[in-house]
Amino acid sequence: MTVTVLVADDHTAIRDGLAMILDNAEGVRVVGQAADGAAAVRQARALRPDVTLMDVRMPGTDGITATRQLLAEGLSEVLVLTTFDLDEYVDGALQAGAAGFLLKSVEAPRLIDAVKRVAAGEGVLAPEVTRRLITAYAAGRGPTPVPHGLETLTEREREVLGCLGAGLSNAQIATRLYIGETTVKTHVSRVLTKLDLRSRVQAAIIAQENGLAAADLREPP
Repeated sequence: MTVTVLVADDHTAIRDGLAMILDNAEGVRVVGQAADGAAAVRQARALRPDVTLMDVRMPGTDGITATRQLLAEGLSEVLVLTTFDLDEYVDGALQAGAAGFLLKSVEAPRLIDAVKRVAAGEGVLAPEVTRRLITAYAAGRGPTPVPHGLETLTEREREVLGCLGAGLSNAQIATRLYIGETTVKTHVSRVLTKLDLRSRVQAAIIAQENGLAAADLREPP
């Protein structure tokens, strides 16, 4: 199965570079490019890409507004590209349900893997972004998701949440917990529903904030 991607970035050189990397990857095809958020939404409506690679700071309609629209209309998953500094756009994209965050300095193999994982329904967080998100939330600068419903999770669901906090993929969680990937997907869905979350990224943040991402889970097998 080929993953289709829409690249949205206001810098032509960056946009073309990302498109070239993805088009040269096996199993990935860039179906469109957009220079701002409004164009990204229009193209997503027409092209229905699996993943939109979204810059956050663009003139006119910014990336966070476009992300909110894409997800509200169910047009595609969104993988956000951000600078090293945490800002209100990243917070907003998290609340909107973006499936992942990467730095613009990401290396090609990591970018390709992230696009495929997001298309498969998984979440992706650059380690640097994770640390800054956690730091910001701890300092009260970010919209920390309230973990109501945490007490309703079963023991297995708490284990799955801990694995999400450690950044494990569905396949890695299945191996770690000795269960099937289909079962993992079911548990992830239940965790998101019980905690009233929109994405695995939000679940990962909650897991880390509440000490559920155990140290022995941080290194995948």
